[in-house]
Amino acid sequence: MNKPATGIAIINRSAPHGTSNGQESLDMALAMSNFGQDVSLFFIDDGVFQLLSKQAPASIDAKEYHKTFPALEFYDIENIYACKHSLQSRGLQVSELCIDIKLIEPEELSNLLTCQQHVMSF
Repeated sequence: MNKPATGIAIINRSAPHGTSNGQESLDMALAMSNFGQDVSLFFIDDGVFQLLSKQAPASIDAKEYHKTFPALEFYDIENIYACKHSLQSRGLQVSELCIDIKLIEPEELSNLLTCQQHVMSF
């Protein structure tokens, strides 16, 4: 018997600035966690840029929402994944990220998403 799907997966595919997708996905994750939901965050494609610790969004009049990522642990959001291939293909290192993440291979993404009751993509 298969384990029933639980939780909410939030997939971040967008670069951190130029759209509000990153800020909105973070706000959703925090809000859902406040309501007792099990939230997992996934950063793939250009979404991995959201995790960079050195950003200068003020230069384009954007918010520094990346500074909120370290607070995820206080919201009991522990399942934070980044695609290893996405990081490598963009020349990024794990040491450049603002939080600890679990590196996953692209093929692991679908396996992890099947365990989720809801999937949202930004």
